[in-house]
Amino acid sequence: MYIRKIAIGPDYKSGAMHYVHGNTIQKGSSYVIHAIQRLDNGNIKIWICRGKEVVLWKEFNAHMPYSIEYNISFN
Repeated sequence: MYIRKIAIGPDYKSGAMHYVHGNTIQKGSSYVIHAIQRLDNGNIKIWICRGKEVVLWKEFNAHMPYSIEYNISFN
C-alpha cells in the first residue's frame, strides 16, 4: 500500500518526527519527499527528489517505533 505519512518515535504527538509524501525539505536546496517505503524486514526508507534525481535520505531500523498512515481514496 501507498504510505502517505510516517511518524518515527515513541510519542506520536510530542516526540515523533513526522514525514509526509510530497512535503518539501531544505537540504542545501529544496527537495521533496518522493517515497516512504517499508521493507519486508520492517525497516523504513525515506527517498527524496529534486528534478529527476532521487536519493535515499533516511533509513530507520525495525526496532524504532513508528506509526504509518496510508493514502486512502474512497472514489
